[in-house]
Amino acid sequence: MTRSPDPSILLRAHMSIAGGVHTAVERAMKIRCTTMQMFVKNNTQWKGKPLSNDDISTYKKLLSESSINPVVVHDTYLINLCATDERILKNSRAALKDELDRAEAVDVEYLNFHPGSHLGAGEQEGIKRVAESLNIIHEQTRAYKVKSVVETTAGQGTAIGHRFEQLRAIIDSVEERDRMAVCVDTCHIFAAGYDISTEEGYEATFREFDEIIGLSRLVAFHVNDSKRQLGSRVDRHEHIGKGKIGKAGFRLLMNDERFRNIPKILETPKGPEMKEDVRNIRVLKSLVRKEEAGKESGGRIQKSGGERNVSTWELGEQKPED
Repeated sequence: MTRSPDPSILLRAHMSIAGGVHTAVERAMKIRCTTMQMFVKNNTQWKGKPLSNDDISTYKKLLSESSINPVVVHDTYLINLCATDERILKNSRAALKDELDRAEAVDVEYLNFHPGSHLGAGEQEGIKRVAESLNIIHEQTRAYKVKSVVETTAGQGTAIGHRFEQLRAIIDSVEERDRMAVCVDTCHIFAAGYDISTEEGYEATFREFDEIIGLSRLVAFHVNDSKRQLGSRVDRHEHIGKGKIGKAGFRLLMNDERFRNIPKILETPKGPEMKEDVRNIRVLKSLVRKEEAGKESGGRIQKSGGERNVSTWELGEQKPED
């Protein structure tokens, strides 16, 4: 018997919008998503085809018929909010503003973006330009409800955002700080030097995040293993449990009560049938500790010297072909 997804487990993947934004919902429903991430236009172009009223209404209708909530939009990879080339900087600001327009039109809560690379201008100048870009864009989108979600980076090249202090500096320099939130990419922070593969390192990482940024700003995870070693500052995603973070690190995340209601989104390689997503989801689900048989109040797990409740849920996917 096919089971409905547990709405309390916000776990799924990035969905293609090939054929229109509404198709992302269709694909997400196909593998029984409770949350999802998508683009709102071609992610390799500065400008995209405008969303028609039909596009928007079809998307909203399908979403209302699903158990998917929330939805995260990811910005185009061309955007660099601290570009040193004025033409690229202008295009980047216009593109992110356009994506906020689109996200607002389809009632998305979160727009995830990378801060950008300073390209030799220096960390402080890069942070300053990112904040200036966001202030300009926010000024043009005053009444919008969608949050601007800055993502942690691996620190490859001159990328800004690989230290929590850099993200805090960006947020502090934004005038409308209530519009700012953060997405943690597990591969990125591991590559940046935050060791979440062990309990000690995991606890230290999120204690530091809380002290510097605040857990209240954390609204999403990108759950990706890492092909490269700790501190490599190289961004290479791997399937869950097959990389340097390993199952131990993801077991800590999947059983952390603080993050139970925060979306966890896969960005690992996959084919059009999304079988890889199903496998990775199954691995992540298998890491959640189950309650003891017969108990109704939820299981107990030991963590950092104390006990806390963990609700039960069941695997719902059919076994994919190997």
